[in-house]
Amino acid sequence: MVILGISAFYHDSAAAIVNGEHIIAAAQEERFTRIKHDSAFPINAVNYCLKEAGLSLDDVDNVVFFEKPFIKFERLLETYVSFAPRGFQSFRSALPLWIKEKLFQKKIIREAMHHLGSEYDWESKLKFSEHHLSHAASAFYPSPFEEAIVLTLDGVGEWVTTSMAIGRGNSLEIVKEIHFPHSLGLLYSAFTYYTGFRVNSGEYKVMGLAPYGEPKYKDLILKHIIDVKDDGSYRLDQTYFNYCTGLTMTNDKFADLFGRPARVPEQELEQFHMDIAASVQAVTEEIVLKLGRSLAEETGIKNICLAGGVALNCVANGKLERSGYFDNVWIQPAAGDAGGALGAAQAIAHLHHDLPRTVNTSDNMQGGYLGCRFEDDQIRASLNSLGATYSEHSSSTEMINAAAAALENEQVVGWFQGRMEFGPRALGGRSILGDPRSPKMQKNLNLKIKYRESFRPFAPSILAERVNDYFELNGPSPYMLLVDAVQDNKRLTMTEEQNALFGIQKLNIPRSQIPSVTHVDYSARIQTVHAETNPLYHQLISQFDKLTSCPLVVNTSFNVRGEPIVCTPEDAFNCFMGTEMDVLAIGNFTLRKEEQDESLKRDYKNKFDLD
Repeated sequence: MVILGISAFYHDSAAAIVNGEHIIAAAQEERFTRIKHDSAFPINAVNYCLKEAGLSLDDVDNVVFFEKPFIKFERLLETYVSFAPRGFQSFRSALPLWIKEKLFQKKIIREAMHHLGSEYDWESKLKFSEHHLSHAASAFYPSPFEEAIVLTLDGVGEWVTTSMAIGRGNSLEIVKEIHFPHSLGLLYSAFTYYTGFRVNSGEYKVMGLAPYGEPKYKDLILKHIIDVKDDGSYRLDQTYFNYCTGLTMTNDKFADLFGRPARVPEQELEQFHMDIAASVQAVTEEIVLKLGRSLAEETGIKNICLAGGVALNCVANGKLERSGYFDNVWIQPAAGDAGGALGAAQAIAHLHHDLPRTVNTSDNMQGGYLGCRFEDDQIRASLNSLGATYSEHSSSTEMINAAAAALENEQVVGWFQGRMEFGPRALGGRSILGDPRSPKMQKNLNLKIKYRESFRPFAPSILAERVNDYFELNGPSPYMLLVDAVQDNKRLTMTEEQNALFGIQKLNIPRSQIPSVTHVDYSARIQTVHAETNPLYHQLISQFDKLTSCPLVVNTSFNVRGEPIVCTPEDAFNCFMGTEMDVLAIGNFTLRKEEQDESLKRDYKNKFDLD
């Protein structure tokens, strides 16, 4: 039973293909078009999925879209009617787009894929899932649990913004919902907008900024903006927001509450903005923990799966994991709308066709490595066509030794190996790597490689079997979606003067033996690396450990600010030449910056729109 899932038209369009319960391939459209968060119909991702599966469209039993556009349109109309005459300008702007592109999606899908099979039986084979059911399915079906609660938190689907489902075997049922306009995802996005970052892109910046501040405004938010009950259910006071009827997220009343207008993007960050970030982060964590506690008490189920954009808040995830409410927490690595493509396909497979489900005690996401791969012959041809100078190694061991030696010498290494990751995190397939022991690596990576704000933290990739040597994490974190603390014996003692610092002044103070991956609150966003799912990456870190007695590396995504993660060898080489990366390890080839033709350098600092 082959199912092709599609998500599109809002942000992070994607496609995924499954055969029964086996995930063959999944990828976001942005990786192919090089447009960050591309919302266009994912025809490139569809083509890739079919090619990876070795199938034509005629071999596909169902094509399924991840939500129901008519119900979403109903919500749009009812919202504008209930707020009328406010918001007419927003309504007038939105309606033509809906009528042209979003409402008649059967026709759009058929036309976009016509070249793949003109005789395909669209009438009987095209299906539509529901947004939150797609999210829930993407979290439960690949999870390592026979039974689990599934908590989905995002901006909004058709109507639903928060849902709780129960999964058992191959069954999945949504049993509780909170509806628009009350949304934890939209609350976080409102504060993203207010702190001057881009909505649907900059929420993780707010999370990264939060440890520099104090949650001074948490009580103010809970008193005026959101009413949170003991069970985690909540309601937002809509008089502070503009997202229902306007063209912005917040309004003047929101700004007046905090005494300042919204920050202009790229304007200097002040302590106020850090305190605002800390405050909304604290509110979010409180809601997630209250929801978790109430669901655990109500059901007695000891496993929980998370999906939806809010599930990418790895700080909240870490606190839920440590809360003791559940024995196990599992998060879909493509938790946002991209993962809806995968979930829609799985929902049709198991709920519509009643296919059985086999539980994998690790999980069925294959480490998240579901995207494109390139053989050495393809890489060699690409490098030759680009005019690159490279060394070709006789074995992967030789390549790994060269990359590990570069890391030991505090060089920055672009790492392009195996299949591309599905979801927003680079997990050792398309990564930029550095030495975590270096006190200057974090700042250098941000300013000279990523061209982004200096405050943003980096993640450690650590050998799974060594994680407790450095972090307090209890269990695996293969998808970099859990934050936990650095072990006490790896921390550095702060002086009285250093402890007195606040805000961004904390940035340049080493806090542990691995300062490049230790945030100012002694936390880290951890990826555990497993030999079973990524043997090359595991071997690289093992070799680095042999050279340095340090079983982890700095890992950030292979891109610059505003650029999608690289997909092809050409993308990798161009990014390598557009930044101050020192070495590129791609397949069994290594490239050194000083050996490249100067004329091949790129200006990547200003190439992409700011995210």
